Amino acid sequence: MRRFGVSRKRDEPVRLTRIYTGGGDRGETSLGDGTRVPKTDPRVEAVGEVDELNSLIGWAAALEGSPEPLQQIQNELFDLGADLATPETTGRERLRLSEEQVDRLERDCDAANAYLEPLKSFVLPGGTELAARLYLARSVCRRAERSVLRVEGVSPLVAIYLNRLSDLLFILARAANAGVEETLWKPGGSGT
Repeated sequence: MRRFGVSRKRDEPVRLTRIYTGGGDRGETSLGDGTRVPKTDPRVEAVGEVDELNSLIGWAAALEGSPEPLQQIQNELFDLGADLATPETTGRERLRLSEEQVDRLERDCDAANAYLEPLKSFVLPGGTELAARLYLARSVCRRAERSVLRVEGVSPLVAIYLNRLSDLLFILARAANAGVEETLWKPGGSGT
């Protein structure tokens, strides 16, 4: 890959010597292939949603006792964002999510869910601080999934990964409330 006149290997970290460029001051930004588009482009919006999700997962991971897979998920979301930011072209090697990553999320869901009581109703977000942060990340994950679905030419695996990730975040939030009574939705009730 060639960026800013410097070539690097695929697995080599990106080196940034300057954070600001001024290139977006007129409301446009560059995609991964160098194409300039408005910052309101659906692809750019979706990348922003994934970035926000990654930040919220980092916020949850900052708490002591946070679930183990969060840092790996953050790395995968960076890959997902890079893939999303680069339109499909023939003959171009791109970062790609794999079925194995989706399968791992499913295994993580099953493993974490095995220790939880079966759901009796919908659960209201909240509880411990960690659970509340994970519930917030889950809702942003759903928004990111909807944004990705509005972008043409994106691998269906991107939305599938985000769908499975939102399931995992919900389960991890419930697990973070272990030992705390969950607040269940009471249709038509005031919660008291």
